Amino acid sequence: MSFELRESIKISEDEKRIRQSVFIDEQKFTAEFDETDDRARHYVMYEGEKAIGCCRAYCDEDDPKHWHIGRIAVIPEMRGRGIGFMIVSETEEYIKKCGAEKVSLSAQLRVKGFYETLGYKTEGDVYYDEYCEHIRMVKIL
Repeated sequence: MSFELRESIKISEDEKRIRQSVFIDEQKFTAEFDETDDRARHYVMYEGEKAIGCCRAYCDEDDPKHWHIGRIAVIPEMRGRGIGFMIVSETEEYIKKCGAEKVSLSAQLRVKGFYETLGYKTEGDVYYDEYCEHIRMVKIL
């Protein structure tokens, strides 16, 4: 089966379902959807016509060369197959075409190693987003 990352300027129903399932139902976050969704570009990974993962990316308001990637999620049955790696890597390619030279993200501390394999470096101290430990990570594209 082939995989395809699709980009849109509006959050799709597929992305909403994935984020609801992963972040709210599974991980118990409460503040999942926010005003950033209105200004972000949205990416959904499909296997055939099945939505299996997603993320969003947006430009820093003060620096058009600095972008943020977030809300990276893969449905449980597709984890461990490199889908997250593909989502982040392909999203980086999309945002490079928009002028991105640097990208940052807020990583859950438990998956920091995953982002390190993609070339991200930690920056700053551990902090909490809701109840969960996070760390800021940065990569030069």
